[in-house]
Amino acid sequence: MRIRTAGVVAAFALALAASGCGGSDEPAANESPKAAAGGKLVIWADDKRAAALKPFGEKFGQENGVTVEVQAVSKDLQTNFVTAHQQGSGPDVVVGAHDWIGNLVQNGAIDPVQLTAEQKSAFNPTAVKAVTFNGQLYGVPYAMENLALIRNTALAPEAPKTIEELVATGKKLKAEKKASEILCLQSGQNGDAYHIYPLYTSAGGYLFGTAANGDYDPKDLGVGKPESIEAFKKIAALGEKGEGALKRSITAENSIANFGAKKCAFLVSGPWAIADAKKANISYDISPVPGFAGGKEAQPFVGVQSFYVAAKGKNKALAQEFVANYVTTPELAVALYNAEPRPPALTAALDQVKGTDPDLAKFQEAGKNGQVLPAIPAMAAIWDPFGKAQAAIIGGADPTKTITAAGKTISGQIK
Repeated sequence: MRIRTAGVVAAFALALAASGCGGSDEPAANESPKAAAGGKLVIWADDKRAAALKPFGEKFGQENGVTVEVQAVSKDLQTNFVTAHQQGSGPDVVVGAHDWIGNLVQNGAIDPVQLTAEQKSAFNPTAVKAVTFNGQLYGVPYAMENLALIRNTALAPEAPKTIEELVATGKKLKAEKKASEILCLQSGQNGDAYHIYPLYTSAGGYLFGTAANGDYDPKDLGVGKPESIEAFKKIAALGEKGEGALKRSITAENSIANFGAKKCAFLVSGPWAIADAKKANISYDISPVPGFAGGKEAQPFVGVQSFYVAAKGKNKALAQEFVANYVTTPELAVALYNAEPRPPALTAALDQVKGTDPDLAKFQEAGKNGQVLPAIPAMAAIWDPFGKAQAAIIGGADPTKTITAAGKTISGQIK
């Protein structure tokens, strides 16, 4: 997951808009896509995925007698989509991360999607759960991603079982002048909640509790609670005034590059880092992010990439047809995988590609007990205060005061 920055327009201004029923176990298209023959279906995606989607869009257009435009939006896709929705000028389908859902539903920007029970069963259950919000299916998943520990096997032949073991190996490599960093885990001056989360959970911290139905409960905020304070005390011990394993100088811009330059033997990152490792001719292996000795299992976030149907699209029946009957095919899922290798959410597609890509199974193993990245609107209040508190604590700030203050800030924003 590449951390997405806020766009130029705030996307939380509109109240939750009512939407129609959807996501049921029975097909529910009220009008035939053929009725829209001669129309136009517009799909928004980022650059890599837009290129992969174009031939499938052309085929869909030929079969349905419509024009399909696949448009690449290279920056601030979510914000641009919400803004276009408000102006009535958006696409019919948009491709993006599952944690957009809370914001998009809050803005009335997407409709539930229509998949049968059989279609849903063809996907990884975690992926289906990720795109389900308030009991309704709001997206068709196509790929999954999570963090893992990527290590240079020439420097570290064995996977560390604990973070303490990793630190000991990293310090030894530094002392031997074989590496200049113990660990490449991006933080920067503003922190990075996504990348620190496995260690936070291993130390006993949590973001939100869960309701009886398993959904995240924004009323049960874990940040600022005793568990989070104890977790950040352990994280502080790894920081700049402790072991020196976690540093603000390791950023989103240099963490992967440092690994490629052999400045660190260990990198916490996702599937998107593998191409750089291969380009640098690094001998690498992938294993779960290790947790603290005697602590809980380190649980990374699990993210899902998904297709959404725009609530104000001009061809909603066609959009539902496209996401239900094209996005659910292995051919499209494999094409998207080839454009950017992330484990497909569609089981049949995963089975096709994992034989030629052993890294997929290793990333899946690293994320098998991960936590679905919260898609609730309250998650927007977490990123900035949590990240800044993390960075401050890594730099030597008092964990108790810092994370307590962050909890109050987050709680105030949620209310």
